[in-house]
Amino acid sequence: MAAKKGGIGDVIGRWAFLIGVILAIIFAFATLNKGVIWALVVIGIIIGLLNIAVHEAQTFMLAGAVLVIVAALGGNVVPAGFLANFLKNMLLLFVPATIIVTLKTLWALAKEK
Repeated sequence: MAAKKGGIGDVIGRWAFLIGVILAIIFAFATLNKGVIWALVVIGIIIGLLNIAVHEAQTFMLAGAVLVIVAALGGNVVPAGFLANFLKNMLLLFVPATIIVTLKTLWALAKEK
């Protein structure tokens, strides 16, 4: 998933992704506090910075955009509870990751010109 397979960034990125999804599931059972919200956002930023290489960006951005749209719309449709909380947590995780990957891609495109 990362540009340098087996590097420290690859390991951190993979763990950040796994930990982020696990935390999104765990904290779907509880009311979020500011600490949890910031933890998910920071993990999302780490995922975007370390886990997605430029050659994987298009696929990630498409999947991330679909996930963000579905989670946002689904969170408004399903009744309050585990599923609604899980979808909100996924937004907290993947919105920053998708923004970071988009910015990295735009930067790479700007450097080519």
